[in-house]
Amino acid sequence: MPGLRRLPRSVPEEQGVDPRALLWLVDALVDWPELHSLMVVRHGSVVAEGWAAPFAPDRLHEFFSLSKSFTSTAVGFAVADGLFGLDDLVVDHFADEAPAEPDENLRRMRVRHLLTMTTGHADDPTDRVVQTGNWVKAFLAEPVEHEPGTFFVYNTAGTHMLAALVQKVTGERLLDYLGPRLFEPLGIEGATWQQSPGGVDFGGSGMSGTTEDIAVFGQLYLQDGVWDGVRILPEGWVAEATRAQVPNDGNPDIDWAQGYGYQFWRGRHGSFRGDGAFGQYCVVLPEQDVVVVTTSGVGEMHGQLALVWEHLLPGLSDGPLPEDREGRRLLADRLASLRIDPPHGAPTSPTGARLSGQTITFEPNTLGIRNAVLEVGDGHDRLTVDHEEETVIVSVGHAQPALTRTTLRRSDPEDVLVSGAWTTPDTYVLTFRFVESPFVVTATATFDGEDVVVEGGFNVAFGPTESPRLVGRVVQEAAEVWVG
Repeated sequence: MPGLRRLPRSVPEEQGVDPRALLWLVDALVDWPELHSLMVVRHGSVVAEGWAAPFAPDRLHEFFSLSKSFTSTAVGFAVADGLFGLDDLVVDHFADEAPAEPDENLRRMRVRHLLTMTTGHADDPTDRVVQTGNWVKAFLAEPVEHEPGTFFVYNTAGTHMLAALVQKVTGERLLDYLGPRLFEPLGIEGATWQQSPGGVDFGGSGMSGTTEDIAVFGQLYLQDGVWDGVRILPEGWVAEATRAQVPNDGNPDIDWAQGYGYQFWRGRHGSFRGDGAFGQYCVVLPEQDVVVVTTSGVGEMHGQLALVWEHLLPGLSDGPLPEDREGRRLLADRLASLRIDPPHGAPTSPTGARLSGQTITFEPNTLGIRNAVLEVGDGHDRLTVDHEEETVIVSVGHAQPALTRTTLRRSDPEDVLVSGAWTTPDTYVLTFRFVESPFVVTATATFDGEDVVVEGGFNVAFGPTESPRLVGRVVQEAAEVWVG
């Protein structure tokens, strides 16, 4: 089951890590909202780990672009199996989906150009590609403005082409192909991967696993692909995949400008990493023999990574450190206290009691929400939202969030914790926390007599975080009061 322990645990001092440095790192990351989990591994042993409730060791978390490093690993296996080569031409493997007359740059695109984000596209075509029903065909139809290998641009759709290639030559989706080769040796169980309309794993995103799944993956790369004395990754693959294959800026102060490998970033302090949007990190420091893993919901990732350099690196020693029981206690207490609470407030109010069960009708809006009914109960509320496509009914917790499984955000069902509180007599705050991802939606309803205004949005997003403002009015009285 997800959440199995596979790495040994150790007190920090035995592995040459100052527990107070770890404490300062935790404090700094928590102040950089929002941290979902942290795991620090030194000399192969976990020296610090914590999850901010409701996140937990056995709960999956979306990796976003950290998935790319797993896709790269699948490519390494397929190349070692002799199924294709890094210098193979892309169009040779996708002749049926390629344009009838590929332009010269597309003809020159090779598998290694997909790996190194040097396909020759002037910009990332991913947003255009994923709007279609056939991502491979759409990718190959995109103009290739530069000669492949000469121009770096981040390209998630290019990573999907790698996933499609592995599936084409193996007959298996990435998740299944990696099963006996990577997941089983590392004890990774229950991982999932979202798929394209064509039934191919996203590749460039969409994988979900646990914090320790990420940690053992990073430790495997730190150990040059060897696990428990057995070679798992092909000989030489780690060195090639994690070195700077191409330059991408060269600014010494920016971790995203230290070069790019085979779906791995190079970073400062001799590091390399897989990373995903909103703070999903697998940072490997070979010189220090350290792996740092975070799952998060942050918008500005560079600052979060800088905190690792600022607080952790000074706390590392070449040998064991003197015992610091008080430092360890403070660290353990801090890690155990991590949690992300919904807004605090009263379970009801005079306004809530008066409006319970009444229908609120909203003015036409781009969200497609027409009506809503909030029924106030003793243990939890019930919210019914009439959308132009469907009617959604959810339980809303008070002191404890209510768990529901929904497809509100994506086609695959996922767990959502729903909370509601009256933060003032006329203000009701709803939170929807998607606990297998970085996302939380907040909606604040402000009542003025029969009028209501709802404002809110996502904590982080690939686009605007604010939702359109909803304006509504109470239009009918309830026939009876619901008691939950």
